[in-house]
Amino acid sequence: MGASINSATGPLGLAVDRFCGNVTTALVEVTHSVGNTSDASNVTNIASDGDLAGDVSVEAYRIACAFIDSDGRHSDDELWPLIGVFGGRFDTQLAGATPAKVRETDLLRGARRWLDRPSDLFEILLGADRLDGGERALGYYRDAMAIAHTVVDLDIICTEGELAALDAFRNRLLGRIGTVGPGNHATRANRIATDAPGVDASSTNASATPASDAQTATEAAPDVHEPEPLPPPRPLEELMAELDGLIGLAEVKAEVRRLTDLIRVGRMRAEVDLPVADRSNHLVFTGNPGTGKTTVARLLAQIYRTLGVVERGHLVEVDRTSLVAGFVGQTAPLVTKRFDEADEGMLFIDEAYSLIRGSESDFGREAVDTLVKLVEDRRDRVVVVVAGYPDEMTAFLDVNPGLRSRFPRTVFFPDYSTQDLLAIFDLLADKNGYELADDARARLTEVLDAVPREEGFGNGRLARNLLEETMACQASRVVALEDPTRDDLALLTAADIPATAPGHR
Repeated sequence: MGASINSATGPLGLAVDRFCGNVTTALVEVTHSVGNTSDASNVTNIASDGDLAGDVSVEAYRIACAFIDSDGRHSDDELWPLIGVFGGRFDTQLAGATPAKVRETDLLRGARRWLDRPSDLFEILLGADRLDGGERALGYYRDAMAIAHTVVDLDIICTEGELAALDAFRNRLLGRIGTVGPGNHATRANRIATDAPGVDASSTNASATPASDAQTATEAAPDVHEPEPLPPPRPLEELMAELDGLIGLAEVKAEVRRLTDLIRVGRMRAEVDLPVADRSNHLVFTGNPGTGKTTVARLLAQIYRTLGVVERGHLVEVDRTSLVAGFVGQTAPLVTKRFDEADEGMLFIDEAYSLIRGSESDFGREAVDTLVKLVEDRRDRVVVVVAGYPDEMTAFLDVNPGLRSRFPRTVFFPDYSTQDLLAIFDLLADKNGYELADDARARLTEVLDAVPREEGFGNGRLARNLLEETMACQASRVVALEDPTRDDLALLTAADIPATAPGHR
């Protein structure tokens, strides 16, 4: 059990490697330096059971499993990395398993409850910190949160359950660290919370910030210190392969490649002392809802990190409600706070045109004015993407002379074709353990073809809503069967497909 985890298993392997190496080192240090205290004896007992590194590996496994189980989905995107990292290390059902087998045996069911219990290893490090004023527990916190963030980022969709689990885990650890004295140990815990203000290393929504963290973040300078450690930047080839793996979006993919090539060639020119044109990395994304704008932005933020444009590569997603306050003098600080949260990453402003709607006294105009200033002042620290419908975004860019020059490039996201929507439906159905019969596929094609492609067309969201209604219809059909088989429970037939798409009746 003491062997090093293979970091070639991707971001999760790297995060687990870091946790196991750092926490094991800290525990070994405690056993050698703390002496015969009660806390030290606990460590000695763990070590004497055979393999201290093995106990830390089990801890990493429990953290990963708990966050996979936090929303109860147990998707293939989550389970394959888990099997790859831990399958060969433990003599359990995980070795040689497949995602389907893990789900069938309910191996991870209830794993989320581990997050509600205090960790013995964490408490040992905390006890040692009480004796000598060390920061071992903070190190555990950083590395454990890195595993948690990586697991949450494995899935295509980040759920409310996962965000709630992140907040609860963060607050529990920081709450325990905040009790340590003497000195400014509690202050350091608050600073760590500010450095990672509820923002996932790859993606999250600004509303996920805990209230106490948000207050501290407002007061913090944008150039934060001691940020929560992130996994190394992902290789560009891996990121581009993930881009290519997205359904549809051929024109969008080509535009992202052009952006990537421009940055790479600019760096090559700088290395040989050729002039490099000054250019803006800020972008406008236009298109109907559900066309993958947020997904591409999240991926592009990581590409920018790999290319050295930003250091963190995280995505902070906001809208009008996150930027506009209700009283004089409050909007500009609110916009500034969002830029602070997105520091060295990407700020994604959805439905940006809504900032210019309302009366002349509306504070949305103040938000736009502040946005124009900060987009320029922090152009080397924050990449901003504004998104919305094409016509509305044209009006948005025209409302302030400084906007169009700061957002010179627009990427258009076309509506998905029927075949694209079928592929999305298939992907979501598979993630939920359903299979589409041939007659259902033909019926689904007819339903999707009948939906007019106009402003407001739901695209990916339409496919998701259609699947949810199909699952409900299938449930009503299957529950009437006397003894439904596993195949009956998994198969979606033509009878389960609604006659018309949701919202188009």
